Amino acid sequence: MKYFLYFMLVAFICFRQETTACTRVVYKGPNETVITARSMDWKDDIAANIWVFPRGIARSGEAGPQSVTWVSKYGSVISSAWDIATTDGLNEKGLVANVLWLVESSYPKFDPQGTKKGIAISAWAQYVLDNFATVSEAVTALKDEPFVVVSDYVPGTTKFTTLHLSISDATGDNAIFEYIDGKLIIHHDPSYTVMTNSPVFDQQLALNNYWQGIPGTIMLPGTNRAADRFVRASYYINAIPQTEDTRIAVASVFSVIRNCSVPFGISSETEPNISSTRWRSVADQKNKVYYFETVLTPNTFWVDLTKFDLQEGAKTMMLDLKGHTTFNGLSNSSFNEAKPFKFMGI
Repeated sequence: MKYFLYFMLVAFICFRQETTACTRVVYKGPNETVITARSMDWKDDIAANIWVFPRGIARSGEAGPQSVTWVSKYGSVISSAWDIATTDGLNEKGLVANVLWLVESSYPKFDPQGTKKGIAISAWAQYVLDNFATVSEAVTALKDEPFVVVSDYVPGTTKFTTLHLSISDATGDNAIFEYIDGKLIIHHDPSYTVMTNSPVFDQQLALNNYWQGIPGTIMLPGTNRAADRFVRASYYINAIPQTEDTRIAVASVFSVIRNCSVPFGISSETEPNISSTRWRSVADQKNKVYYFETVLTPNTFWVDLTKFDLQEGAKTMMLDLKGHTTFNGLSNSSFNEAKPFKFMGI
């Protein structure tokens, strides 16, 4: 009976969720080894570049006259979407931020002429990377909602942007930020090491609790649905070797996020818009190294954030991934100076 109920619940979730898919997972090994990985899955090609931002950049939430403004306290390396948004990144203190799709998201109403500050959803992750060193700092600052997250349509589409935000830090702490029915819900606990898309996070935890009673060596759900990817990521991130050997740890985490990826070009008669994995990142929060690979280039490359000048007044640097340029290994030297992109706003 319990199996029937589970599969009825999953069927319901699969029916109602969007086909946009991403996965995020956090690995904790010995001697302060913490590594966060994510996949970016999207229906169409999503133009990504890698940026390194120094401290001291003046930013705007791009929400009109009532935009929140700030100056970055920490340098960071991030991946952009179309050079109008930060989707993923690591700052110099080892804080990682990732935004993933959540169709259930509903943000508070924003009055551009009101008194409440606003921030475009495109800058949400960057605000966290710029301002906080730890998860606890971010939760303390954001729980009182100092600004309204302002969303809009994905450029060139009729799809309204609905995201939730995950953060992890160098101590292994984790938090998930979701806006449901216009209210901010924060899930804060070091054990929250996995996040996918729909359903909302508390339902993801409930589904995973069910599967914890079934040995993963016997059976794991294998579809590309968010609920199934959550279960696989949760099992495998604890099954891989627990080691402080960076080479082995990073390789193991890459194997987990690849296992949770959606094959490129996959199609379905009933789901013509299903999302293929476009790129994957792995952030080594102990050593401040950001690994990256795209589906249309054969090599994994990485960026050592500690080897960039992050002082206030230093140059913003960009690694141009357009044209499927192939990079391999440590790629700091391939970055070029670039003017910081402007976040898309209202």
